[in-house]
Amino acid sequence: MKLALRSDKLYTPRFHYSPAVRTGPWVTLSGMIAIDPAVGKIVPGGPGAEAAHILALMQAAIADWGFTLAEITAARIYTTRMDRFAEINAAWEATFRDVVPPARTSIGVAALPLDATVEIEFQLYHPE
Repeated sequence: MKLALRSDKLYTPRFHYSPAVRTGPWVTLSGMIAIDPAVGKIVPGGPGAEAAHILALMQAAIADWGFTLAEITAARIYTTRMDRFAEINAAWEATFRDVVPPARTSIGVAALPLDATVEIEFQLYHPE
């Protein structure tokens, strides 16, 4: 059975998709960009600030659902700025310093929605 998960910590999708879906013990979070919900625009500051914002949004949402950082099994990072990936890594390392970090794929892309420089999607395993 597939169940859409909602959190008021996440911005409301502009199109028809689920920000997070649970199927049994597996949870998949759609790719997240660093939208400031108050203004509907990407947070300023570049890749590091965007990654930090995305990671904070993710942490707030999974806490709403009773999940923890330790349950994140995989992440895919998309960026238009591979030349500034050290900034993304700094935000990543600050977030996952106290848990075993998830497996990760990093992909350079030509463009992202709303001119974001970073998008991250996550997968979690949360036994029922």
